[in-house]
Amino acid sequence: MAQVEKRGGLLRKSSASKKPLKEKVVLMYDEIFMTEDPSKCSPRFWEELFLMKVNLEYLEGKLESLDGEELMKIKDNINCLFQHCIQALGEEHPIRVVNALQNLMESLDSLLCAEGSESLKSLCLKLLLCLVTVTDNISQNTILEYVMINSIFEAILQILSHPPSRREHGYDAVVLLALLVNYRKYESVNPYIVKLSIVDDEATLNGMGLVIAQALSEYNRQYKDKEEEHQSGFFSALTNMVGSMFIADAHEKISVQTNEAILLALYEAVHLNRNFITVLAQSHPEMGLVTTPVSPTPTTPVTPLGTTPPSSDVISSVELPLDADVQTSNLLITFLKYSSIVMQDTKDEHRLHSGKLCLIILTCIAEDQYANAFLHDDNMNFRVNLHRMPMRHRKKAADKNLPCRPLVCAVLDLMVEFIVTHMMKEFPMDLYVRCIQVVHKLLCYQKKCRVRLHYTWRELWSALINLLKFLMSNETVLLAKHNIFTLALMIVNLFNMFITYGDTFLPTPSSYDELYYEIIRMHQSFDNLYSMVLRLSTNAGQWKEAASKVTHALVNIRAIINHFNPKIESYAAVNHISQLSEEQVLEVVRANYDTLTLKLQDGLDQYERYSEQHKEAAFFKELVRSISTNVRRNLAFHTLSQEVLLKEFSTIS
Repeated sequence: MAQVEKRGGLLRKSSASKKPLKEKVVLMYDEIFMTEDPSKCSPRFWEELFLMKVNLEYLEGKLESLDGEELMKIKDNINCLFQHCIQALGEEHPIRVVNALQNLMESLDSLLCAEGSESLKSLCLKLLLCLVTVTDNISQNTILEYVMINSIFEAILQILSHPPSRREHGYDAVVLLALLVNYRKYESVNPYIVKLSIVDDEATLNGMGLVIAQALSEYNRQYKDKEEEHQSGFFSALTNMVGSMFIADAHEKISVQTNEAILLALYEAVHLNRNFITVLAQSHPEMGLVTTPVSPTPTTPVTPLGTTPPSSDVISSVELPLDADVQTSNLLITFLKYSSIVMQDTKDEHRLHSGKLCLIILTCIAEDQYANAFLHDDNMNFRVNLHRMPMRHRKKAADKNLPCRPLVCAVLDLMVEFIVTHMMKEFPMDLYVRCIQVVHKLLCYQKKCRVRLHYTWRELWSALINLLKFLMSNETVLLAKHNIFTLALMIVNLFNMFITYGDTFLPTPSSYDELYYEIIRMHQSFDNLYSMVLRLSTNAGQWKEAASKVTHALVNIRAIINHFNPKIESYAAVNHISQLSEEQVLEVVRANYDTLTLKLQDGLDQYERYSEQHKEAAFFKELVRSISTNVRRNLAFHTLSQEVLLKEFSTIS
């Protein structure tokens, strides 16, 4: 009996005397790729197709062989294939469901990679986002099991690396990738996690960064427009008449909905792929200063502000001339500005989640050696205009007065800003802990590499001391909800870092003197803290152990206070001065360093590295659920691009 060999959908006999036979499913595929409707002559065509075993090799070959013009000629049949695949997914017959899914995914993958209609690619991405978000918990979406086995990862990367496709579809592609990475990420090996972690193609990584930067910039622009609208509107005039009592309310009204999906994509890229860290520092002209043509949009927004995909890739270096007079920016600066907005108001659940995710991203950045290298690089200086919460006791800083500094200064400014603006009844303990951890990790790098950063450290010290005062003033209320001694210990140990290692990273000897001056000046706060933790550590209550750790950590701070205060008082008495100036106090400090005895404290420059799976799994599961719901809801709206698509493919109902 002649041997039978299957290749590309053909059944070939070993004898060369007969023509090769084609499988029935291959013949049916051929009919789909004709201009005629295959169901005209065979009413049961689509039912029979999904009972046939799929020949992926042949279908892929047919799709790849089409050019754009040929694809447009058979668009009606392609649409019918998509439509019937989706209908078949709802049937009970398991063979039809499996075959329909295989046909659908192969078609989507091939069309995303093809050089065909951009509208068809858009349709494929929208359909994939629909399939991925069909359940709130994407890990319960069994359709995705097939997407894990038959990966569309390469198709997504191709979109991101190709500028025309990226401009049209980059936003949807990045959001889709972020969601796929989170499918059962703690239960099994997710191939999208593995593949994303090893991507090293510069064009692809830069493309991803461009999409994320444009989406975050769009959010920043919308917020700035809203802010300017409020400042020049009726509410501003009313506020001027009656005073500043409504400042907080005015601030809340200019909130723009956060974009958690794109923020998740940034997190996954930073967390999983070390090569992506280089993208954070890629310079581009400041978006707010560059005029770019954009497509007309409807007067009334059809999707929430901040979630609309960007209309153009305005930061591609090949599309914009570099102007020496234009302030340059990069993805990290755009992200810091975004963070400074969303972290202002943490009362709203979405903004709380966004604020937490921003701090987690900054934690990953602060742990990375290469990221720290460019953060602290004195040759890479930028003006970073962070948004500051309106407060009665301070004026808004003028943008033109911003100094050019290494990027780490902007990160520290952001942390200081958060510290001083969130001491409130609904105390965001978790965010404060993360904020102090970011500062600590940056200090550890500075100590390790002996980086002498020219920064106004006094602002940080003052903010930390005021935070300690707040914890003590609200001890009873806060202890009912939080272990405030964890935070207090972290703050005290930051001061211990400066005391023990400050000579290795503070910019000048006078900076070290100023540290001592600040501790002495605010000695009452440290004395009160010691009294509080001593009281609780000597009782048999639940806070005994936590308070004891703070008691031990205060040993050097108390030594400084107890050493210098008597000498300062003696100096004042001898010179008959009722109140010493700062310079006079510093003179006493400098004269009495030699007789000060401090204890060496271990582990101050050590920290536990960030781990998602063990500590953050619950947060990310809830976050992805929220994003999935939001993506699905926004896909239901008919944006301008969808209207164009529906006109082009009028056979879709």
